[in-house]
Amino acid sequence: YRKNLMNPELRRRGIYLLPNMLTTAALFSGFYAIVQAMNQRFEYAAVAIFVAMVFDGLDGRVARLTHTQSEFGAEYDSLSDMVSFGAAPALIAYVWSLKGLGRWGWIAAFVYCACAALRLARFNVNTAVVDKRYFQGLPSPAAAIRSLIRPASGLAAPGATRCRATRAPKSTPSSRRRGI
Repeated sequence: YRKNLMNPELRRRGIYLLPNMLTTAALFSGFYAIVQAMNQRFEYAAVAIFVAMVFDGLDGRVARLTHTQSEFGAEYDSLSDMVSFGAAPALIAYVWSLKGLGRWGWIAAFVYCACAALRLARFNVNTAVVDKRYFQGLPSPAAAIRSLIRPASGLAAPGATRCRATRAPKSTPSSRRRGI
């Protein structure tokens, strides 16, 4: 068993798993956010997107530190980003506040999702051309977090009277007497 661990080829293959496991954790977080949005638990969905952002930042750093960057890892990371920072925030926004707009609501959610896909595709195509010291556009995780600030804060959706996260204040004996 010890001999196998000393084999550089086997060790290198194991190192490739680490960044891909972090990418899988980010993908799972995005999927979890979608499930929570479908269950009307928007706070959990927003936290899951934030967790996906942390894992997304870690997978690239780990790949660079261990010198295990690969074309597969880059593509897998982009697909994970599309779920976590494209589809999940679009679905959360749709279920949370855009559903009442009917067709216009799902069109707006789709436009966000399509823009995230286009941004990731452009990034993948430009990796060999663009200077890596400079970033172009808005990173997908930042766009996702920006789109989830209001649902995560517990504020009511536009047109709603009260968000599920907020509770009515408890009545006190003095407030009942005054009719409050």
